[in-house]
Amino acid sequence: MKGPLYVTPPRGPEGTGYGRRTVLKGLAAAPLATGLANVLADPKLARAAANSLEEVSLTLSNGNQVTASLARPAETPAPAVLLIHEWWGLNDQIKTMAAEFAEQGYLALAVDLYGGEAAEAGDSETARSLMQAVDAEVATETLTAWTDWLKQHDDGTGQVATVGWCFGGAWSLNASIARPVDATVIYYGNVDRPVDKLEQLEGPVLGHFARQDQSITPEMVETFASRMDEAGQDLTLYWYDADHAFANPTGARYDEEDAAQAWERTLGFLKRQLQG
Repeated sequence: MKGPLYVTPPRGPEGTGYGRRTVLKGLAAAPLATGLANVLADPKLARAAANSLEEVSLTLSNGNQVTASLARPAETPAPAVLLIHEWWGLNDQIKTMAAEFAEQGYLALAVDLYGGEAAEAGDSETARSLMQAVDAEVATETLTAWTDWLKQHDDGTGQVATVGWCFGGAWSLNASIARPVDATVIYYGNVDRPVDKLEQLEGPVLGHFARQDQSITPEMVETFASRMDEAGQDLTLYWYDADHAFANPTGARYDEEDAAQAWERTLGFLKRQLQG
């Protein structure tokens, strides 16, 4: 179906020695989203899951080497998901998300756009400096190179989706414009793009946005939806009565119910687009 679909979710009450599979499957008795949140909220569990990933690298045209963290699914070949971190950098939270995507049957790659640097949780000054230091051309080439790498990977099917949060949400969209992929997921990222750029997308887009967000405002998102419609693109938007970064269990704005619902919707979207 072409054109945007708007959905407002119902609101209810708010509610080392381990390998990746041990950590995540050890919480199998809990609902998927709850179990994942428990891992992310526990630094030791998140570190164990993050340590299970494989570090991979490639060289850009300028000769610089870039790295990423790879999680492989139990069965291959599998569709791939390229994950892009928040403004904090590639930390254990994002690596744990990659580990969980692998548990869900995806070849998951968490890329690093900060050259190995990351801000400590809550250190907004450092995060802002790291984000502002990103060279857009280099970041675009980095994401394009990793997308191509995933498309050609022996363990992949050639299908690729991008997923990003906050800073990474914006770059999830940028990556899909620069090198069209099969699906794009945006968590509260800047989506201010002209129609001619959006026309370059070749797969559907899923967006999760928060009504209380003071930076990624409803006005920006509505303009994005209008431009996507003009560009003839598939867009599904979900609105949550939450604040920016509501899906991050390590942050002060975490909203358990909305984060769980967004995660399940993301998995359903990717399953439809990448697994039929």
